[in-house]
Amino acid sequence: MTVATEPAVPPADETSEEESFWDERASSGSEVVAGAADDLVVRDAREFGAYARTGGWAFALKVARSVRPGGQAAGETPKVSAKEFAELAGCSPERVMRFYKAWDMAADDGVVPQFEALAPGEDIELPDAEVWLSYYSSRNSATSVRGTAITAAAEAEGIRPTKALEVAENPTALRAAILADPSTAGAARAGLLDRLKEDPALQAELARDVLRTDGLKKAVANESRAADRIGYVRQIVENGQVKTPAGQTIEAPVELRAEAERHLSLLDELDDDEEVGEWVTEAYDTVKGLVVQAVEADPELRVQERRTKFYSSLQKATKVFEELTFDDADDIYEDDMVQRLEELQQAIATCITALRKAAPER
Repeated sequence: MTVATEPAVPPADETSEEESFWDERASSGSEVVAGAADDLVVRDAREFGAYARTGGWAFALKVARSVRPGGQAAGETPKVSAKEFAELAGCSPERVMRFYKAWDMAADDGVVPQFEALAPGEDIELPDAEVWLSYYSSRNSATSVRGTAITAAAEAEGIRPTKALEVAENPTALRAAILADPSTAGAARAGLLDRLKEDPALQAELARDVLRTDGLKKAVANESRAADRIGYVRQIVENGQVKTPAGQTIEAPVELRAEAERHLSLLDELDDDEEVGEWVTEAYDTVKGLVVQAVEADPELRVQERRTKFYSSLQKATKVFEELTFDDADDIYEDDMVQRLEELQQAIATCITALRKAAPER
C-alpha cells in the first residue's frame, strides 16, 4: 500500500501523542468553496483509511525518510538532523527520536527498510497498524532501565508495554483502582506475591508493615495456625504417620488415615475465596480426637505416651531451673522465694520416691 506524502490525520480514538505530532497549519483566511467540498471529503477519507491500516507507521516513515541516520554527514544526504526536523514539525526532538527509534528497531527485525534505503518523499508499503505498538512507546520512561524492565514484563504477560508503562507512571491512579476495585486489588496482590519471591528487601519491608499493623498481624497469626493444622492432617495422608499429644511419631491407624484423607479432600476442593477456618478446625479436631482414641486403645502405646509426656515435662523443668542464677541472692531474697523452693524440693523428693518404687527389681 502507498501512503500519501501529505500529513495524515489520525482518527480521534488514537493516542494523543500521534495526534499532536504534526502541526497542520491551515492557510490564513482561506475558505473552502462549495464546489471543492467533495474532493476534500474524498481526500480525508483516503488519508483516514491509510492511517487506519498503518497507524503510527505513516508518521514514522516521514521521520525515517527525512531524518539523517547517525554517523552520516550532512553533506552526504539531503536529509536533516532530528533537531532540524523537529523545528520544522513544530515539536520536540525527543518526540521525533521516539518515532526514529521505533523505526530503527523495526528495521533491525526486517519489518521495514533501513534508513539508508529511504529517500525524502519516497513511499513504501507499510506494516499493519497492530505491529506499530510493538516498537513504539510515547513515554520517555520506556527507554530507561526501569522502563525496559517494565516493557519486558509486559511482553511476557502478553500485554502492550504502553499500558504497563502508563500504570507505572501513575501510582496514585493505581492505588485508587486497588482501593475501589476488588479485581484490581487481587491482580495487585498476585503481582506483589510474585515479586516477593525474588526481592528479599521487599519481603523484609512487607514483614515489618504486617507486624506494625495489628489487624494484619492477627490475620497472619490465624493463617499460620490454620496452615499448621492443615499440615498436620496432610502429614497423616501423605506419610501415614501422626504425632501424638506427647510428641511421639507413630504409624497412623487405617481408620485415622481414611478420615484425614476425607477431610483433606474437602479442604482442597474449597475455592480460593472461601473461608476455610471452620473447615480446618473441624478437620484438625476430628483427627486429634482419633489420635487420642488410638493411643488409649493400645495399652503399650498408652504407657509410652505417659512416659514421653513425663520426660518432656521433666526436661522443660530442668532447663528452667538451670537458667536460674543465685550470684546476687542477697539482693533478691524474699521469703516467698524460699517457700516455693522448699515446696519444689518436697515435690521432687516425692517424685523420686515414687519412681524408685516403680523401678524394676535388679
